[in-house]
Amino acid sequence: MMRHRQLLLATTCLWALSCASLLSSSTPDGAGLLRVSLNKNRLNREALTAAKVARKQDSRLLGAANGGDEIPLVDYLNTQYFGVVGIGTPPQNFTVIFDTGSSNLWVPSSKCYFSIACYLHHRYKSAKSSTYKADGETCKISYGSGSIVGFFSKDNVLVGDLVVKGQKFIETTREPSVSFILGKFDGILGLGYPEISVGKAPPIWQSMQEQKLLADSVFSFWLNRNPDAPSGGELVFGGVDPEHFKGEHTYVPVSRKGYWQFNMGDLLIDGHSTGFCAKGCAAIADSGTSLLAGPTAIVAQVNHAIGAEGILSTECKEVVSQYGEMILNLLIAQTDPQKVCSQIGLCMFDGSHSVSEGIESVVGKENLGSDVMCSACQMAVVWIENQLRENKTKELILQYANQLCERLPSPNGESTVSCNQISKMPNLAFTIANKTFTLTPEQYIVKLEQGGQTVCISGFMAFDIPPPRGPLWILGDVFMGAYHTVFDFGKDRIGFAKSA
Repeated sequence: MMRHRQLLLATTCLWALSCASLLSSSTPDGAGLLRVSLNKNRLNREALTAAKVARKQDSRLLGAANGGDEIPLVDYLNTQYFGVVGIGTPPQNFTVIFDTGSSNLWVPSSKCYFSIACYLHHRYKSAKSSTYKADGETCKISYGSGSIVGFFSKDNVLVGDLVVKGQKFIETTREPSVSFILGKFDGILGLGYPEISVGKAPPIWQSMQEQKLLADSVFSFWLNRNPDAPSGGELVFGGVDPEHFKGEHTYVPVSRKGYWQFNMGDLLIDGHSTGFCAKGCAAIADSGTSLLAGPTAIVAQVNHAIGAEGILSTECKEVVSQYGEMILNLLIAQTDPQKVCSQIGLCMFDGSHSVSEGIESVVGKENLGSDVMCSACQMAVVWIENQLRENKTKELILQYANQLCERLPSPNGESTVSCNQISKMPNLAFTIANKTFTLTPEQYIVKLEQGGQTVCISGFMAFDIPPPRGPLWILGDVFMGAYHTVFDFGKDRIGFAKSA
């Protein structure tokens, strides 16, 4: 959800939350360190269906969100980790998602009269707060099928036992999206950078820093992946809890401010490269995304390796059948992989310019080559090139590509796997800062409750962003649950260590 997020919104499958009125407990560890307990609910099929609706509505977002008062938000509907904050004096409590993929704090306003979503959630009443200060600047947060309209106000925000004075936040007055009716949270507390904040409102961590409320300019997430544990985890402002991680953190610099974006390397299946990110990809650490979202070409390989049931793509199989041998021969002849699909006539863009004659495109280069056949061809090139490195025979290479076509992720989102096969699935690993971060099958397979039974789904979702912004991965709660994550805004870096 993303802001610039056609990107993040398009493929992240976050979960709509179950209704929660629990008050987050927090324990200050001396001056400048604040703990906020995170709550969570079990994932179920109903929540997943609600998330699909939200994702479809937000699927066209990305774009530039620099300046102005309109910016798309990230895939905020899908997180399962939440807490309660208080706004005003005395505090009015709101259940919020702590989202590193957005930067604003917003909650429904008592002045929201014509949206069903507002009546289903707690609403902020400025008249009942003695510390309220009017701002009045209007704003709009855009989505693929609608928008949220509201205005800015200022008031004290209680996070645990910490009072942030005069925080600028949004009171929403219109929430027409079905997403907000289905979502059981009241609002969002964004923890991204100011660069993607609507109306230049400082994210709450920046306000904490400016008011000298923190011992250190960091916050850290520990997400408890044990479904039977009473606590969902802990968010610590101003430091880290050594009991929440093992060993030392590996830090990587933020490569692009806005989201917590950094450069990563390859994704490995049982130690073998998947090829697509062998020369590096961008990644975003996003607490507001439940799963892992990445390039379709890699997700299809993952699904094939773990036996996930995808939807048969006739276009993909047709490309492999009719053009697979031609693609193979061009790659053997050392043809630039980016130009293979344009040379065989399936793409209009060869990686550097349009190859169509006499036709001037009115869309950006990033949108060229998005035709289904072109996309299938580009994926086939990645798969075939990767198998060539393994010195496989032509028959085995084309057979492998055809099998991957059958494992393409479902357009509706999740790919299911057999729960009794989890122990036989391979380890998967991301390379970050030249170190390997492994995910075991128990960590990347997500279990859902459906009709009293357990359904297992792949923790990987397809998500394609072309250069120069992409290829891009969204490392959501599946990854952050396995690896304790430090967001160091003082040094503009992100740290990962094994969760304890």
